[in-house]
Amino acid sequence: MSTLLRQLPQVDALLGTPRIAGLMSVYSRQEVTDCLRAALEALRSAVRAGQLNELPDFAGGDFAAALAEAIAVARRPNLRPAINATGIIIHTNLGRARLAPEALAAVQAAGADHSNLELDLDTGRRGSRYAHVERLICELTGAEAALVVNNCAAAVLLSLMATAQGRKVVASRGELIEIGGAFRLPDVIQQSGAILKEVGATNKTRVKDYEEAIDPDTAVLLKSHTSNYQIVGFTHAPRREELAALARASGTILMEDLGSGVLVDLSPYGLNHEPVVSDVLKSGVDIVMFSGDKLLGGPQCGIIVGDGGIIRRLKTHPLCRAVRIDKLSIAALEATLRLYRAPHDPFRSVPVLRAISEPIDDVRARGGRLAAALAACGFDDVRLGPSEAFVGGGSLPQKHLESYAVSVAVPRHTPDALAAALRKARQPVIGMIRENRLMMDVRTLTDDEVIGVVDAFRGLRSR
Repeated sequence: MSTLLRQLPQVDALLGTPRIAGLMSVYSRQEVTDCLRAALEALRSAVRAGQLNELPDFAGGDFAAALAEAIAVARRPNLRPAINATGIIIHTNLGRARLAPEALAAVQAAGADHSNLELDLDTGRRGSRYAHVERLICELTGAEAALVVNNCAAAVLLSLMATAQGRKVVASRGELIEIGGAFRLPDVIQQSGAILKEVGATNKTRVKDYEEAIDPDTAVLLKSHTSNYQIVGFTHAPRREELAALARASGTILMEDLGSGVLVDLSPYGLNHEPVVSDVLKSGVDIVMFSGDKLLGGPQCGIIVGDGGIIRRLKTHPLCRAVRIDKLSIAALEATLRLYRAPHDPFRSVPVLRAISEPIDDVRARGGRLAAALAACGFDDVRLGPSEAFVGGGSLPQKHLESYAVSVAVPRHTPDALAAALRKARQPVIGMIRENRLMMDVRTLTDDEVIGVVDAFRGLRSR
């Protein structure tokens, strides 16, 4: 062991060898040096662990090629495309909604050139970035006015700060939600400068509870759609129409945080618990906030719709600039919203809605193609079977979509090891482990991604 350790060369000596010096004509000296140090440390650890009896030829082509490959891996972007085989359509950890080709083209155009982001082309004067999407949003929701900020949490914070700072916000205990990352609605209310007044019980809140809580300091009645959980059993919540009548009678604002927010009816696909934004506004809610990157199927943003006077207050509030939406997101959002207008069918044009509504026969056929391709690669234990997919992204809890999944078992690979290896593929494949097998739900795969999954498995066989 000590002999091998003494034979390990110094970094500076290796940098002077022809093949490694040649790498510095392609990569930076720092990159080559860092990879050399890492390679030597790995060899040193292997020798000490008794796993290595002979050192590589440091002057040879194989060692230099291994360094080049390590540098290429290190140069990969941190944010990379991944294949979602989890069966969760709107997967927060995997970037939520995948964008439509039209939205991607709009982002490319807006990023590659200058644009009229805040220039009125008719007058030549400064314009509003919100004007590019406001009319479209109002058309699709029936709202008087609209505003878009960088996410739904910002939409809630801005709406409360502009309407209720220093005053009371009445909210049901059963709707004081927490979303991912320990983001809690009571904390947002506190940060807005408003005063939270909780009413009702966890499972039951009545109109009378709101009514008794209202006093001259009350500004807002806040309703939150429980899009990421359900309270079932002995429950009651007031209808929106009842709260709207109370808000009008008391001179307060009825505000609702929808969370996901959907522009079209999903009930034909068995998902009948997600309120459509236009219906919420028709019920009398003054201001509605929802996400752009969930069920709408667009980029990350928070959309605020409703009463024109209240929206004007939000637009002129100082916080509005701090949470404003950027030009690339505006471009993607406008392109996505246009897919909800004729002649487009959003269930065919918007990837999230297409995945939700895809017929089960088509899902099963895709699974069959994946299973056959993996078997053709030499994997013996490949199975296709029924599965349950989910909308995800804090939307439609406990509601599953009929689906199919391909499961694979590989000799000498535990399911965890197999999953880890697929995450390290050139295009990472993210599956799930159930019943001690790696499974890939095909409802969240496109036909093109089937090829990517097969390529990742081929990479396993070549190791």
